[in-house]
Amino acid sequence: MTVFPPRTAVLTGVLTGAAALALSACGASSDASNSPNGKSAATATTAEAVGGIGALAEAAKKEGTLHAMALPRDWANYGALIDGFEKKYGIKVKVENPNGASQDEINALTSRKDQDRALDVLDLGSSFAQSAAQQGLFAPYMVAGFADIPNTQKDSIARWANDYGGYISFGCDAKRVQTCPTSFKDLLKPQYKGQVALNGSPTKSGSAFGAVYAAALANGGSFDDIRPGLDFFAKLKKNGNFTAVESTPATIEKGETPISIDWDYLNAGYTDKFKSKGLDWTVVIPSDGKFSQYYSQAINNYAPHPAAARLWQEYLYSAEGQNLRLKGYARPALMTAMKKAGTLDKTAAAKLPKVSGTPSFPSESQQTGAKDVITQYWGDDVSG
Repeated sequence: MTVFPPRTAVLTGVLTGAAALALSACGASSDASNSPNGKSAATATTAEAVGGIGALAEAAKKEGTLHAMALPRDWANYGALIDGFEKKYGIKVKVENPNGASQDEINALTSRKDQDRALDVLDLGSSFAQSAAQQGLFAPYMVAGFADIPNTQKDSIARWANDYGGYISFGCDAKRVQTCPTSFKDLLKPQYKGQVALNGSPTKSGSAFGAVYAAALANGGSFDDIRPGLDFFAKLKKNGNFTAVESTPATIEKGETPISIDWDYLNAGYTDKFKSKGLDWTVVIPSDGKFSQYYSQAINNYAPHPAAARLWQEYLYSAEGQNLRLKGYARPALMTAMKKAGTLDKTAAAKLPKVSGTPSFPSESQQTGAKDVITQYWGDDVSG
């Protein structure tokens, strides 16, 4: 079964009402955030509301800075995206704690309200984005291509939208692992003792959360029942195959995490990175637990650089930005629309890891329930 992102929940209200809420909450309304025509970017729900992309870019350049968190340069090609944005618009992107997790972003969001060091933009696992939106933490904004983003991958009142995604995969150091696993069932084999790792805790990391969901689907679970995934990792720990060392490029190079369960775009990117270092890193999407999820973009209600925040979103969802995602092996949310428009980088698209199957996905309530179960039991069952 191939699993795609959760459906957007049915939300009440309209965009204008949500925008009014954002206006009353937003603490950043300096003159630098105004467009040349005097319209405030802090309350804009579209680029047109401030006079178009040109006016938005001018206001963003006056702000001069974009503040983000948890954007590693080797994650879904963020390095090229940051460099491209800075070069195109002359705005400095400051990334705090690049290896942080979605929950770290939310913690910063809630603890720094009205502070100059507040985050401007968020990149979050979809379950984290949905829960934060329900708390009223995001400013509604529709990028130019918003209508082309599938309805199942965006909030109905534009508080968040999916940007890029991929499948849970196994990355394997072929020199240290004689036969690389191709299924979750394989991971239980004694030959993989101390070799299987996640890139973080599923209570904080979207990819680790996806790994537990995939394991559940591979072991008799369902969208309503993620418990088999927890049981699987508990069993993996009990037989000594699971390591508590969190997988990173550094731990892979050191041989500490020779099998890493992670998004396919990260593992595929490592293949290129490690090749020059003599490390043969192979990637496979497990046959018994296909799970795909997208990461969402959002703007902080209290963004200290509201124009830069909105301009960043426009860049990410532009053809340039979406094709840069492809070059990092991530599947862009606008891929279908770009293919139809003839703007898709076909060479990069052809290099994506191959998958098959009919996509299906959990509802928001199912995913929220799964997250609650993991929060309650992960420490006791696996890492405790």
